[in-house]
Amino acid sequence: MPLPAFTDHGVLPPGDHRLTFAELKDSVLVHGPGTAESERWDPDWRLFLIERAEILVQQLWDVGIEDVYLDGSFVEAKSHPNDIDGYFICDVFDFASGELQHKLNARDPHKVWTWDPGERRAYRDYVKKQLPMWHVYRVELYPHYGQISGIQDAHGHDLLFPSAFRLQRNTDAPKGIIHIIPEERT
Repeated sequence: MPLPAFTDHGVLPPGDHRLTFAELKDSVLVHGPGTAESERWDPDWRLFLIERAEILVQQLWDVGIEDVYLDGSFVEAKSHPNDIDGYFICDVFDFASGELQHKLNARDPHKVWTWDPGERRAYRDYVKKQLPMWHVYRVELYPHYGQISGIQDAHGHDLLFPSAFRLQRNTDAPKGIIHIIPEERT
């Protein structure tokens, strides 16, 4: 099923939108919304971000992680998003033991798989320091094993990644997210 158009608020309609990378590359997220915003739309940059995310997601799939979600300003009607954010569902023991990180870094030539805050580095004039994967790929993917995300709703309640990533920043309005799937799962 093709990706629906952005809502009037510039986000995907609420829900999990299951897409392969081929479908994502041929979607409104690359080609633009067909509105006045489309004049500034940067399809080459958006395609570049998808290709970078595809490298990391393939590494996750290679180690048995099946559920990966892509989000952030990339899935909004923003002509030139800074990056792609997302999360994946993993086993708490694989994460806590370091086994998951070890398996992923064995596949990545840059060894970018870490979520250690001490590994974050500054980038130009950005206020927030970025993880190594962001510096190499312009993508940040976080493990989810039932923990809170560090993001709160409008009432100050801590949110899990699945909830946090399905709310528009600043308004807490529901929004859609991309559930990226391999070709064979379509």
